[in-house]
Amino acid sequence: MKISSVVVLYGGTSSEREISLQSGQNIYEALQNLGYKAELLDFKDLEHIDKLRDYDFVFIALHGHEGESGLLQENLDRLGIKYSGSDSIGCKNTWNKRRFKDLLMSAAISTPKYQSYKSLNGLTIEDYKSLSFLNTNNSIFLKPAADGSSVDTFEIKNENEFIEAIKSVHDKDREFIFEQGIKFKEFTVTIIDKDIYPPIEILADGDFYNYEAKYISEDTQLIKAELSDEEQLKIQEIAIQAFNISGASGWGRVDLVQDIFKNFYILEINTVPGMTSHSCVPRSGLLSGLTYNDVVKNIINASL
Repeated sequence: MKISSVVVLYGGTSSEREISLQSGQNIYEALQNLGYKAELLDFKDLEHIDKLRDYDFVFIALHGHEGESGLLQENLDRLGIKYSGSDSIGCKNTWNKRRFKDLLMSAAISTPKYQSYKSLNGLTIEDYKSLSFLNTNNSIFLKPAADGSSVDTFEIKNENEFIEAIKSVHDKDREFIFEQGIKFKEFTVTIIDKDIYPPIEILADGDFYNYEAKYISEDTQLIKAELSDEEQLKIQEIAIQAFNISGASGWGRVDLVQDIFKNFYILEINTVPGMTSHSCVPRSGLLSGLTYNDVVKNIINASL
């Protein structure tokens, strides 16, 4: 299929709007450099989705619920519109962390243990103490079951931090998970089509790779992972296994942690990864000898 006109969906209304605007602008400029007739569309609802039929291809740079929950993809499929990345099933399986982790566990793919709650309202210290994976030597993480870019995510090391985290959450009345903390090394693996790009180790200046570390801090380092041949094989295997079992396709970013015994654990899969100047996907492409434009072109080819 020949693609000439591409619309980049970006912006939206999610908590990741600013990141989406940056990603979309970068992708738009790359598309122009590649010779496509490109347009930007700040997409905030599905009411006027029919007008996307005017384009040969939709490049989804919408982060958060609007671009990653699967609803947009479901509607694009219904209208027969070609788009970047995973279909609605792959998005739904990865957008909700509880659903994704259950899929991983059913396939015996390692992921940190967790406990989910439909709401944080009414939780007490006793709930914190009851977490089966609570270990005095390790922290735990509080995360929304459905959100991205570490929004409303907190590391908790003790009872006081548990109380403060609950207080600090912006929207308590939604599903959250408490997740076992595995803190040794953190990695991310980009997959485009069937190609596994060089794994990146993330060295965050703060306690963990939060929103500021991802998109604001100039101190966060994204370096080529120094892994043994055995570790390289293991990280590639578990990343592609998780990608496949989730039903993800086209492109995506697999986030992992490694414990002190060199075991890897899947954290999550992002079906619409960031494409900002601080993002892991362009960095991984660079380690493969690819320019930003090359990466964008590969994503389009992988989605057709």
